[in-house]
Amino acid sequence: MKNTISHRVADFLKNFPPFNVLGQADLETLAEEITIVYKEKDSVIFEENDEPHPYFYVVNKGAVALKKGSDKSIMDMCDEGDIFGLRPLMAQENYKMSAKAHEESILYAIPINIFKPYAQKNIAVGNFLIESFASNTRNPYSKSHRGKLYDEVPDINPVAPDTHVLDLQSVQYSKKLVTCTATTSAKTIAKRMTEKKVGAMLVVKDKMPIGIITDKDLRNNIVTGKYPITTKAKEIMVSPVITYNKHLTITQAQMAMMKSNISHLCITKDGTPNSKAIGILSKHDVMVALGNNPAVLIKAINRAKKIKSIKQIRKSITHLLQDYLDQNIPIKLTTKIISELNDACVKQIIKLSLEEMPTKPPVKFAWLALGSQGRSEQLLQTDQDNAMVFENVPEDKLIETTDYILKLSKLINKGLFDIGYDYCPAEMMASNPNWCLSLDEWKKTISHWIINPGTDEVLLSSIFFDYNITYGDVNLVNELSEHIFETTKKYPIFYLHLASGALQNPSPTGFFRQLLVEEDGEHKDSFDLKRRALMPLTDAARVLILSHSVKSINSTAERFEKLAELEPNNEEIFMACSYATRALLKFRTKHGLLHNDSGRYIAIDKLTKEEKIKLKRTFKTIKEIQELVSIRFKVSNLLR
Repeated sequence: MKNTISHRVADFLKNFPPFNVLGQADLETLAEEITIVYKEKDSVIFEENDEPHPYFYVVNKGAVALKKGSDKSIMDMCDEGDIFGLRPLMAQENYKMSAKAHEESILYAIPINIFKPYAQKNIAVGNFLIESFASNTRNPYSKSHRGKLYDEVPDINPVAPDTHVLDLQSVQYSKKLVTCTATTSAKTIAKRMTEKKVGAMLVVKDKMPIGIITDKDLRNNIVTGKYPITTKAKEIMVSPVITYNKHLTITQAQMAMMKSNISHLCITKDGTPNSKAIGILSKHDVMVALGNNPAVLIKAINRAKKIKSIKQIRKSITHLLQDYLDQNIPIKLTTKIISELNDACVKQIIKLSLEEMPTKPPVKFAWLALGSQGRSEQLLQTDQDNAMVFENVPEDKLIETTDYILKLSKLINKGLFDIGYDYCPAEMMASNPNWCLSLDEWKKTISHWIINPGTDEVLLSSIFFDYNITYGDVNLVNELSEHIFETTKKYPIFYLHLASGALQNPSPTGFFRQLLVEEDGEHKDSFDLKRRALMPLTDAARVLILSHSVKSINSTAERFEKLAELEPNNEEIFMACSYATRALLKFRTKHGLLHNDSGRYIAIDKLTKEEKIKLKRTFKTIKEIQELVSIRFKVSNLLR
């Protein structure tokens, strides 16, 4: 009878992570040591602050509520196949929550001392337990649990030694800096560069980089006679300096140099120009490695003379994205590289469109990427969201100028459509006269949105306020940003309405933790990952970062990281939100590539138990950030 029961236990466990990666023999051996526990409804399994049990638990049938605090608030609901009670295994301390049978339940109690060896020798098992435990500590990257399974186990490295990880390799930069001040003469600079046998001189102030002078700059400015040899460094230096931190990868270095058409990068302590310079990286230092696809693709994009050529390159970018996901390259790095490639495609489309125009532009302009592309989160080819801003002209020239910029915008939108970006169904594109305005017209429009924050105005603000310049005059965009911050300060009531809009998205789960799906329409019975999971995080990050008047950070994950820096008391929840955003983006991208669609709608019945667990892991964070937004901006007052 014992053997029959243990076989049934093993047959159940093999369907759920992490047991599904164990061999059948190991499963059956483990199953023989498992105790079957029956719990009636409302019976306690363990209380908060109880000493740890020698077991952790798996729900076989029924449901178990995890509760915390004097009010016994339900923090999580575990159902069939879920693991709970991991704290004795992971942290060797008393329980931080209580566990109570929410309904009549059967549990499998798994002895910790028997299970430990399986976790120690199997990376997949260890990683899953880390993530499962972290889901109940809210942040998988929290300082107290980062990289730990339990005390006696070393950090787990999920990347096999033979895995191709060129894109994660840090470049070797020169730590022997040759520097000068802004008042050093060109003659002295040339002499020192020759003596030190270097191709560039860093111009510093208080040990921080303010400019750079290369041998090319000396040839172009001094040898040609354009400037005398007594000229000071500040007259011929290139500024600002492109800076990175010491963890710069080979791919990032190559792309940065190609993007800015430069031959040297400055390495600083924190990666910004506002910290001490610690090294310099030249093209010579960057070894061109086999298979370094991003650099090859950037070159191909910049050389493309026809739209159809870019369309072919776009296919290669999709293949590169798939490779990165398959290699488990961090989604943060993947997002940056794919976004740079996408931006390069858009820039080249704009350049080709300008060549098609009969005359040169009559004014300066800037092409703005909106929505997910503006946030550098558009890994898949979804629909377009963009706008155009152009410099102010006299009233009698406005119609003529607008006509020209609109014609250019239509060419660009058509080019983007031809390489795979669908037209926006709501026509939020630069080819729409409402989204193609002069600087003053945009200021007037945005002021109206902020001063009169109705439902439509809040929606339009939510889309537009994630803008990022892709091509054109950055000064126009900076002035527009300043106007937004100045206006929102004058009308702080706008934050209340923006916060209220951020809380309008439906909950991802029901009371019993089941994923809520669409009840009708084309996507009936599918889970809307964008509306129920990603948008609540995106909307919360937007209103919070805007309230701090932070410029130039558009990525949702990076916004939360900046918020964690600005509000140390809320660091844990903000970092949890950053993690959740990247996890959901990766999840959506994987499913989009798998089904050749946007990845927005997920067929729940096609998900594995592990995938459902990973999804649900992010939902507690969504609830908490929405509560923070509601309290901070007093959203309940709007409903009175």
